[in-house]
Amino acid sequence: MKKLLAGLLPAMVLIAACGGGGGNTAQPGEAKEVTLTLNWYPYGEHAPFYYGLKQGIYEKHGIKLKIQAGQGSGKTVQATGAGQTDFGWADTSSLATAVETGVPVKSIGVFLQTTPASVQFFSEKNIKKPEDLKGKSVATTAGDALTKTFPAFLKQNGMQESDVSIQNIDPSGKMAAVISGRTDVLLGFASDQGPTIKEKAGKDVGYLRFSEFGLNYFSNGLLTSKSMLQKDPELVKKMVAATQEAWTAAEKAPDAAAESMKGAAEQLPSPTVVLEQFRTTLTLLHTDATKGKAPGVNTADDWKKTIDTFQKTGIIKQASEPSAYWEESVAPKG
Repeated sequence: MKKLLAGLLPAMVLIAACGGGGGNTAQPGEAKEVTLTLNWYPYGEHAPFYYGLKQGIYEKHGIKLKIQAGQGSGKTVQATGAGQTDFGWADTSSLATAVETGVPVKSIGVFLQTTPASVQFFSEKNIKKPEDLKGKSVATTAGDALTKTFPAFLKQNGMQESDVSIQNIDPSGKMAAVISGRTDVLLGFASDQGPTIKEKAGKDVGYLRFSEFGLNYFSNGLLTSKSMLQKDPELVKKMVAATQEAWTAAEKAPDAAAESMKGAAEQLPSPTVVLEQFRTTLTLLHTDATKGKAPGVNTADDWKKTIDTFQKTGIIKQASEPSAYWEESVAPKG
């Protein structure tokens, strides 16, 4: 009897850790350590991943998730393609340009379907339209998604890069440059830097959102390598299911989701800013075609629109079918 109990106890503990059975949940012994590299240091947009961890959603699906900070979408895509991380969270423009150069990655679901890309500045600068940027200094960071899309934004609005003064600054210095007045504006996500700048400087922040000036496209989403898709498609499906469940749960409980990020990183903004960032993120989850659907559900037509936008604005040279960028067979459904 003692031997029998000793054998059963580890299995009982593991079942409890995995959250029980049902659906796509893991069976005893199936839990896998999985790395997810973000597009950036943790901020409010990433709350669903931390909420999913705290609520045991990933564990329920047989995943021991380790979240790693990123250093720009471009680097995250490259790392994912090289197998240095199991999954990535990155901007679709960076994924598309990488695919065009032969990086073996694919999207497995875009969650931010309206781009948060924006030019950010203190409202006192009185910048109202893209033409107001002429002669202004612009802080950006080499390797992030906006270095690819900002030229397209300027082109879309009848301008060129020579109309502004680009200053490449490290991520931590970009906000400081605007706050100190060393640069007039910065490139960033409306769901990221703006609320932090406002809190630190005590000044209102204005935005030129790309989506409001003729340039909208798919933004951040989940991706993995072609190698991972081939060698462990079941793990990919579990990661997709867990992530969709985590985002669905976080959308229903934004305060709790933001709170779950406490201690995520030294660079994490204040709780007030994290919540504002996440609430902004929740406005970006759908297109007209996906309203009412669960987070992460994409349509082929929306992918075609994004690809067409990338091709027309020069982000990619040659447009391919959605299947070149997106693995629909494992992507979120319903």
